[in-house]
Amino acid sequence: MNLLKHLPNAMTCGNLLCGCIGMVMALRGHLEIASWLIGVAAVLDFGDGFVARLVNISGPFGKELDSLADVVTFGVLPATIVFQLCWFQELGSISYGAFLIAVLSALRLANFNIDTRQSESFIGLPVPANAMLIGAFPLMERYQPQYDAIWKNDIALGMMIAFSFMLVSELPLFALKFKSFGWTENRIKFSFLIASVLLLLFLHYAAIPLIILLYILVSLFTKEQNRVAGAK
Repeated sequence: MNLLKHLPNAMTCGNLLCGCIGMVMALRGHLEIASWLIGVAAVLDFGDGFVARLVNISGPFGKELDSLADVVTFGVLPATIVFQLCWFQELGSISYGAFLIAVLSALRLANFNIDTRQSESFIGLPVPANAMLIGAFPLMERYQPQYDAIWKNDIALGMMIAFSFMLVSELPLFALKFKSFGWTENRIKFSFLIASVLLLLFLHYAAIPLIILLYILVSLFTKEQNRVAGAK
């Protein structure tokens, strides 16, 4: 049991390690590997909280460590990937605008730690979601070059940076946390997960940006439903 209590923090450190190695890979031009490392880190980020609840370990240290790891892996690393993508497109000094992603991610994480409204849901786009959206594009470039014409342009790269402002928005989003597994109380979450799996099966890496967009739209739809129900 003594070893188990250190497992969540060890997983968080693994998340941080993925971010550090990912930045080296990105700066060396291996954007595909950097994107895979974001995926591995996302699994570790989800898993550390799950394991912590499973072994009944909680405390401020783990929460702070998690945010420090996330700002590197899901903030600085995706910013470095976008910087490289912009640099490859020969956008020059404009490429440095990509590091706004790191700044916005840090602001999002700092606010999350003190915002009591976000215990059951999110306000603003979670940083792992934004990082996975960005990480999808190098994977699409490697495995699905047929989509290059859609995203491999100055406008699309600028939109990646602009989209990151949703990290610090007041946008209400549901959290994929389950207190029970009944269909009635979780139908929105289950429906979203089923739709996400189907998108991944048919579109593979190109599905990831669509899943993030679907997540936002479903959250807005759910909020509107709740508002209408509350007004009756």
